Amino acid sequence: MEIKVTIADPKRMKPKPQDESQLGFGRIFTDHFFIVKHDAGKGWHGPSIEPIRPLSLDPASMCLHYGQEIFEGMKAYRGDDDSIYLFRPEENIKRMTRSAERLCMPPMDEGLFMEALKKLVLLEKDWIPHGAGTSLYIRPTMIATEIALGVHPSNRYLFFIIVGPVGAYYAEGFGPTKIYVSEKYTRSAPGGVGDCKAAGNYAASLYAGREASKMGYTQVLWLDARERRYVEEVGTSNIFFMIGNDLITPPLSGSILPGIMRDSIIRLAGSWGINVLQRQLSIDEILQANADGTLKEVFASGTAAIVSPVGQVYCRGKEYVIGDGGIGSLTGRLYDEILQIQYGKKADPFGWRVKIS
Repeated sequence: MEIKVTIADPKRMKPKPQDESQLGFGRIFTDHFFIVKHDAGKGWHGPSIEPIRPLSLDPASMCLHYGQEIFEGMKAYRGDDDSIYLFRPEENIKRMTRSAERLCMPPMDEGLFMEALKKLVLLEKDWIPHGAGTSLYIRPTMIATEIALGVHPSNRYLFFIIVGPVGAYYAEGFGPTKIYVSEKYTRSAPGGVGDCKAAGNYAASLYAGREASKMGYTQVLWLDARERRYVEEVGTSNIFFMIGNDLITPPLSGSILPGIMRDSIIRLAGSWGINVLQRQLSIDEILQANADGTLKEVFASGTAAIVSPVGQVYCRGKEYVIGDGGIGSLTGRLYDEILQIQYGKKADPFGWRVKIS
C-alpha cells in the first residue's frame, strides 16, 4: 500500500522547543502523524501521514468500553553528523504483533509499519533534539473503533503513530531512584496480559503508583500475584539485581513484559563475561543479600530511560539503601555503552542500530 503524505500548512505548524533542558517526557508532539484503518473483510486500508489532529470517536466505540488498546514505545536518535538512527525497531514491531494476537486484534502489516515509521520520523527529523540523552519518542497505538456494545472482538480498528521530542524520563535524570515494594497490589497475574503492552496493564498500576509517589518514591516494585513473594517488574520497566557475581532478572513467565532493553542488557552484559541469570528472586532473598553486603546494584531497564539506577528500596515499613545509594559501576557502564550505540558513537556488534538518514 502506498502511504499518502499531506504536509501541514506552514502557518499552522508548531514552534519547535528552543531549550532542550526543558523537554521533559511525553508533553510535546510534532506536526504530523501516521494513521491507517482496518475493517473486517477489508483489512488495512487508507494509510496516510497527515497533519496531527484530534481523533473522532463515537461514544460507543469499543476501545472505550472493553479495553482493546495496545501500544509500543521506541525512539529515534540524532548522531553527531546529523545521521538519524532507530534502535531495534523490528523487535518493537514483532512485540506489537504478539500483543495484537493476545487481545484478538489484527496484526499490523510489519512492512507497512516499518515504512510508516521511517517516513514519519524523516518528515519530522527537524524535531529530533541534539542534546545528549534527548531523542524523538515514537508511540505506535492500536485501538478498537467498532460502534457496538457487547463483549466481543471489534470488527474495526485504528492504528496510528505519534512522535515528539523528549528528554529524561525521570525527574532525577540518570540518577538514583527510590522504589516502593507493594505487597498489597499486583500489576498482572499468570494467564493474563502482563506480557503485552496493553493499556489496561498501566491503568492497573496507577493506584499503587500514586500511593508510592505520596511517600516520596519514584516507582512501585511489583511482586507476583500468586504468592506476593517474587519480584517481577518495577513501574513500567524490567528490573535487574547484581548479587555477588551474578546479574539476576526475573524470567519471562507470562506476567511481565519482554522488554527489548531487557534483552539488550542480557546480551550486552553476557558479552562482557558477566553471568546473567533469569530466575525467580524473592523479596526476602533481596533483603538478605542487602543485609550481608552481596547486593551490589539494582537497576530498572526500558526504552524510555535505558537503565535507571535504584538507590533505595522501601519494604515493610523500612527503607533500605542499595550499596552506597549511588550509581553502580555496571549500571553506569551499561547506560553509557547502549547510549553510544544508539547515537552512532560506538561500533554496534549486535546489529541493533538502524540508520535511516
